[in-house]
Amino acid sequence: MLSTRTSAPRPSEVQEAASASSTPPTRGRVLVVEDDRALQEVYAEILVTEGFVVSTAFDGASALRALQADPYDVVLSDVVMPGGDGVDLVRAIRQRDLDLPVVLVTGSPTVETAVQALEMGVVHYLIKPVSVAELVRCVGHAAELRKLAAVKHEALRTLDRPDRLTGDRSRLEAVFARALGSLFMTYQPIVRTRDGSVFAWEALLRTREPAVEGPLAFLEMAERLGRIRDIGRAIHASVCGTAKRTRGVMFFINLHPDDLLDETLFDPRSPLSALAPEIVLEITERHPIESVPDILGRVRRLRDLGFRIAVDDLGAGYAGLASFASLEPDFVKLDRALVSGIDHEPIKQKLVGSIVRVSRELGIGVVAEGIETPAERATATDLGCDLMQGFLFRGPEELHGSETFSLATGPCSGKSPEPRARCR
Repeated sequence: MLSTRTSAPRPSEVQEAASASSTPPTRGRVLVVEDDRALQEVYAEILVTEGFVVSTAFDGASALRALQADPYDVVLSDVVMPGGDGVDLVRAIRQRDLDLPVVLVTGSPTVETAVQALEMGVVHYLIKPVSVAELVRCVGHAAELRKLAAVKHEALRTLDRPDRLTGDRSRLEAVFARALGSLFMTYQPIVRTRDGSVFAWEALLRTREPAVEGPLAFLEMAERLGRIRDIGRAIHASVCGTAKRTRGVMFFINLHPDDLLDETLFDPRSPLSALAPEIVLEITERHPIESVPDILGRVRRLRDLGFRIAVDDLGAGYAGLASFASLEPDFVKLDRALVSGIDHEPIKQKLVGSIVRVSRELGIGVVAEGIETPAERATATDLGCDLMQGFLFRGPEELHGSETFSLATGPCSGKSPEPRARCR
């Protein structure tokens, strides 16, 4: 198991080559892990020319020794190698370093390895043959992510908040375990525009762990630890407990893209599936859903179980209006950035008006999020939004007992605001 050209990586050899290049070696240190010597040398030559300092390793074991001996900014690794694959290497890296960007390259791609790579935070999954431009772009992007992580760590140290996302894995795991153990849900109503009655309740993630500063920090920690599914399952269990006490009330539940890779979500025998007619699953546009294999097939399976689908944060995400066509949602939720100040911003009024018109043609209900003033409510009403949500009506609260939901909700009768979102 040789590394570089001897039994261990020798960065000095590559540094000498880099210094002879016209590009200064300032873009970061890359460890190339590839058992094909010819391909290994090609990768190294390309990256050195582009200003990287490169070391090489022939397998996972020698790569781990190199990582223990010296700091690196990026690991570029083959997937299929002797003595263990690239996924095993990533798993071992994550036990030591949650931030080190990894780029995987394979000539035999599979859905299984792609899913595992996504779960462990691999930044790029490339298929051989890889073009020079793509290789340089992906490694360069990974190096920039490493720099960004360093800046974030420094900022947190400056703010005297080292436990939020920094530190070794064991400490993060301990914080996460406490956060997961104290997880609870708050609920905010989604009201009908026509009369202000409650159409549904959105379940919102919370934790009582003081070291975790809000739900976004909680989710970010779970992403870094590969524990998103644990949060998703805990949320589903909590909402199920509430929904069983309040039959006839609809609930909106947010999904992380990783939740769509969890087969328990599609189990027709699960407690959540038993409540599917009363559940709307929100898929946010803030995450690129293209990273989920067979996203349309997965959404179709959820519909077959009886769930309805909402696109959340419309207008602030990666896909823009493309999700209208690809996901065919029952609801779209306008991002609060589109709604805030809409009463005095004509451009926002035109955008929301266009979304409402297209949605009505497609039978999609529109929820205006973030309504905080009577003027925003009046404008959203004039533009044709079917449903609204925001602090003007009620903020997120812990709710206990069926009477809390039922009294506010009132009867669900007659036609719903949109063809597909029928009252249950």
